[in-house]
Amino acid sequence: MDAARQARVAFYLTGKRPGAELEPVEGLDVRPAFMARYRDLTALRYDYPLVLVDTDKPEECVQALSGLVDGALREIARGDDGERISHHVLRLERTIREAAGSGSAASLSALWQELAERLGIHEDDQLKDSLERARAALTVDGRVVNCDADLPVRVFSHMWRASQRSKARALELEMARLVHRVSNILRADFVRSERGRSAETLKASVGGMDAEAFDFDAMSRVLISTANRTTIAKTRRRRLEQLIDDLQSYDFEPEAFQFSSCSEALRAWQARLPVLVKVARAMAIAELEIAGDYREDRHDMFFEGYGSDGLPPDDIRMFADYLVSVNAETMDAGEQAALMEILSSGLPMKIVVQSDDILRDNQPGAGGGGFGRSAPHFANMALGLNEVYVLQASASHLLRCRDEIIHGMEYSGTALFSVFSGASDCAGDMPPYLVAAAAVESRAFPLFAYDPSAGQDWASRFSLAKNPQPESDWPAHEMEYEDAERKRVSETVRFTFADFAAMDERYARHLARVPSNQWDDAMVPVADAVIDQAGEQPERLPALLMVNGDSRVQKVLVDEKLLRETRRCRESWHSLQELGGIHNSYAERVREEERRLQAEQAAAAAGASESANPEPAGLEAAATEAAVAEPEPESEPSPDEPYIETARCTTCNECTQINDKMFVYNENRQAYIADPDAGTYAELVEAAESCQVSIIHPGKPRNPDEPGLEELVARAEPFL
Repeated sequence: MDAARQARVAFYLTGKRPGAELEPVEGLDVRPAFMARYRDLTALRYDYPLVLVDTDKPEECVQALSGLVDGALREIARGDDGERISHHVLRLERTIREAAGSGSAASLSALWQELAERLGIHEDDQLKDSLERARAALTVDGRVVNCDADLPVRVFSHMWRASQRSKARALELEMARLVHRVSNILRADFVRSERGRSAETLKASVGGMDAEAFDFDAMSRVLISTANRTTIAKTRRRRLEQLIDDLQSYDFEPEAFQFSSCSEALRAWQARLPVLVKVARAMAIAELEIAGDYREDRHDMFFEGYGSDGLPPDDIRMFADYLVSVNAETMDAGEQAALMEILSSGLPMKIVVQSDDILRDNQPGAGGGGFGRSAPHFANMALGLNEVYVLQASASHLLRCRDEIIHGMEYSGTALFSVFSGASDCAGDMPPYLVAAAAVESRAFPLFAYDPSAGQDWASRFSLAKNPQPESDWPAHEMEYEDAERKRVSETVRFTFADFAAMDERYARHLARVPSNQWDDAMVPVADAVIDQAGEQPERLPALLMVNGDSRVQKVLVDEKLLRETRRCRESWHSLQELGGIHNSYAERVREEERRLQAEQAAAAAGASESANPEPAGLEAAATEAAVAEPEPESEPSPDEPYIETARCTTCNECTQINDKMFVYNENRQAYIADPDAGTYAELVEAAESCQVSIIHPGKPRNPDEPGLEELVARAEPFL
């Protein structure tokens, strides 16, 4: 073994860099190669900054600035002025993005006006015309926020307030209806009473100049003598009056129900519960009274103990939910116990657990686990409770998970939102958005949603769909770069946990740079090395493709500890895939057993047929023997053409639901592609991604003019 190879193996096994063959990465400003294009986020149009729109509609209350601008441009950037307007408006949008990136969190209207003036609208009439027309087309306003440590609380608080205002309005209208109907009962009873038919009351009810034209004393005597004297009992009157007082005493303002501590939220709930019991009881009694169905001998005893064992879920669902925002890094044992009590009791609370740091790399002798991820896995714990709505998402993907957030806010029980902000102090100058997005790409913090109300099984309740390439171990991306000889190299880069960890300064000691003149075939991507058997003398050494501050490609070795953690991350991802129905081991086992039984049955049938037909003689026998020995070879399907491995189809209906003209069942209820031109390439790729057994191969695009082909081809790559 030469000295260079020996040094690399020693580093892999020990994490120490012997001699000068390997270089430290500290101070080299290296980052994963896939991140090279994202050094200046202000030059890119992406999901951020967000606008927290002033509206009570949850589905519209959080929007991307770029999306709002695109909507305005579609309306106004037409005709001869279209190009000029687009140029001016996109220039201002970038200026707003830069301001948001520097920490500004003003309203869109304020930023628009301030930055438009800074660009010189008073000196440039065309610029002024473009921006004024665009601002008029933007019919919304709200706070502009960037992806930073404060973003999760801002977004969830804003969406929670929108959902709660809608809920409070509905409850307020219902209570107003009940108060009005109960008041009508009392008013009708008063009208039938002697006091209600007295001369003074009659005169007051007429009022105005016409009052002098009537003899109210005579009218009163007539009405009293002919009236039905049946009035409600005093006990019922007191009950109805109490109902009105109880219903009118409820506070509809949800702002008071926002907390920064689980313990504090629990205490507030316990103090508020008697109020909710009183109001829910009043609403139930009011409905019975309005319908004329209240019976004192039966209902008094029932409502006397109403709510003593807690309110029914339907009653709790009417009232405002609590929002609790906590940070995982500051939660002590008491807070964690309070969180688990909330989750296990099904209280109407929406819990946002924010993590700013999901990595740990303890120095030798520091104690603890030694190496690994440190963020408490609250989302995983909540999954085991079955009745908690769970969403795990990074800050970079909150807009894309807007529907899941809304469902969680509207869920009738407890909801847990576990969010990674990306605002780590150990990522150098890497923006929080990139750190958060890299956590998702690397499977270090995968996205998943669990909705107990979506169905009775895990297939209905649990989803990994928002993850990049969820069917793969690691997302794969094509990357082109120039090597040391200035030659263009195209390579498929898979983003692993090791790539994510390499962005963290604390992990630098687990990396070693290899000079380009010493690169060899024994240095393989981490995604390939991670599948090697652990614990053996390595034939292949794991390496990452990275770039330095000058965008020069580097190869960096990874030591055994970091590779082991990458392998652990991959295994955790496999467990989530099982829950999501991707590469499910139980389903694979059943299919393998079915294939084995089919093979045995076919062999038995062939044996029975052979014994039933005597062996032919002469030339006929020779021909039969040749036919058996040399079967007609089956042609391999072209990778450029779409096809399905029909024999392996499990009849799951996924593809036929996407396009039942393109995907058709045969007589055995197994799918095949009847007409590849009956749909789009996007539908082929979507079907391949949704196929539970990965038997759909989309081939190459047939229509070169189909929109989004570059992205679709990249998504199709794992299935070719």
